[in-house]
Amino acid sequence: MFLLFNTMNECTEFIFTLKAVDHKRAPLVLMREVLAHLGNPHNKLRVIHVAGSNGKGSTVNVLREMLQHAGYQVGAFTSPHLERVNERITINDDQISDGQFLYYFNKLAKIIEEQYNGDFPSFFEVVTLIMFQYFADQGVELAVIETGLGGRLDATNVVTPLLAIITTISLEHTAFLGDTFAKVAFEKAGIIKKGVPVVVGVSNEEALAVIKETADAQHAPCFILGQDFTIKDILQGTDGQGQQFTYEKGNVVMTNLALKMAGPHQINNASLAITALLTLCEEGAIVVTDQSIRHGLQYANWAGRFEQWPNKIVLDGAHNSEGTVALIQTLKSVFPKGNYRFVYAALADKDHANSIALMDDVATSISFTQINLPNVMPAESLEMLSTNANKHHHVDWLEAVQTVLYERAEEDVVVITGSLYFIAGVRQWLQEEGR
Repeated sequence: MFLLFNTMNECTEFIFTLKAVDHKRAPLVLMREVLAHLGNPHNKLRVIHVAGSNGKGSTVNVLREMLQHAGYQVGAFTSPHLERVNERITINDDQISDGQFLYYFNKLAKIIEEQYNGDFPSFFEVVTLIMFQYFADQGVELAVIETGLGGRLDATNVVTPLLAIITTISLEHTAFLGDTFAKVAFEKAGIIKKGVPVVVGVSNEEALAVIKETADAQHAPCFILGQDFTIKDILQGTDGQGQQFTYEKGNVVMTNLALKMAGPHQINNASLAITALLTLCEEGAIVVTDQSIRHGLQYANWAGRFEQWPNKIVLDGAHNSEGTVALIQTLKSVFPKGNYRFVYAALADKDHANSIALMDDVATSISFTQINLPNVMPAESLEMLSTNANKHHHVDWLEAVQTVLYERAEEDVVVITGSLYFIAGVRQWLQEEGR
């Protein structure tokens, strides 16, 4: 009797129980075996593959907007989701339907039951397998695919892409990826394939050396931000009015580019997307005009990444110290006179001490809380890392948020940050409250 789900709730409850640590198979072996049973749908796709510690989702989103405006049918695969798992798999902004998700899951479940005695792969592998089937069946013209964790052993790393992008490198998931910039970079650089161009936004010299060495070994053309393409004439908007910059690569100069997303780091992400498309245009793989590039920059937006709500509430999934630096830079540019009241919750596998120290330096107050996940960092433990004179902790995240919103002054900016799972919960509550 095969496992068969008829409702999305049943299906998602099941797949959320599938943990990578429960499976001791050699990495990617099961992915390739199951894909072979499915007819290797991933080989039918033209892929842009995106890895990095921060900025993956924003870069994917800009690419999607640019390519859609150019007339392409674009599949995008991102993580994590904020409200429902369907968000991870989209074609031209439309999420995979519940019916389609169930169809591909049940098709996959039949193979797992017959060939592997019902020993399912991890949640991320399952969703990746669903994505490959869906995009191939729908005949997407381009698939922009974000890695989950790392790159070399990531479930998505079964593709040979048209082009790869590595956004940034920071110390994250150190138990899995290593405890130095070089080790993390080695894992991320695992998406570089023989002869396939790679666009790089990494600035850390130790990490960059590893990426360049990998690209050289693979004879992969490598384009590095600040060396092979540059950005200048940055004009930061205030109160959410976006920003402008000039992009240069060789003889290409694009002036007065308007970017909707706030923060200097988003200009870096945008420049990676521009470079990727220009490179593919030069190779004859796609045709994208200056107008489509400008359109993508003006309209791309990414929920949970410096997302501004009424009454100076900011939601930002800054889940590591690099993300926290970017968040604070953006706060200072958008709300230069604001008093920042942080609410922070995070998982246990992050560099909390550095992130909290960065927030302590600028925070009027900081409130620590936690979410209901097995690997959460306790609120009290987070508070102990803070030196802020006005620090608090609440085990109940909703109580923490409500308390800060109640006690705030009119000029205060409430910054809700940390784990994207925390951001998702707060975002849903704000929507329900009609704030």
